[in-house]
Amino acid sequence: MTMEKEMTLKQKLMDVLGAIDLGDMSETYFGKDGAYLYHKFNGVDDKGNPVAFTADELETLRGAFCDLADRLRRAAEKI
Repeated sequence: MTMEKEMTLKQKLMDVLGAIDLGDMSETYFGKDGAYLYHKFNGVDDKGNPVAFTADELETLRGAFCDLADRLRRAAEKI
C-alpha cells in the first residue's frame, strides 16, 4: 500500500481545511448543519459513532472544492 492511500482524506486536505469555513460549506453544498463536515472529516458523529463519506458525498465535496476554486480565481482576477 502506498503512503498516499494510507493518508486519511483529512490529512490529504489539511493544507486548505484551515482556510475554508466547513460550516458554510456544509450548509451551502450539502444542505446540512454546520457540524456535518467536521464530523465527516473526523470520522465520528456527535455521539461518537463512526461516520464516513459515501461515494456521492465525495463527489459533492470534489465539486464544492472546484466551485470554490473557480470563485476564488474570479475574485482574484477582479483585483
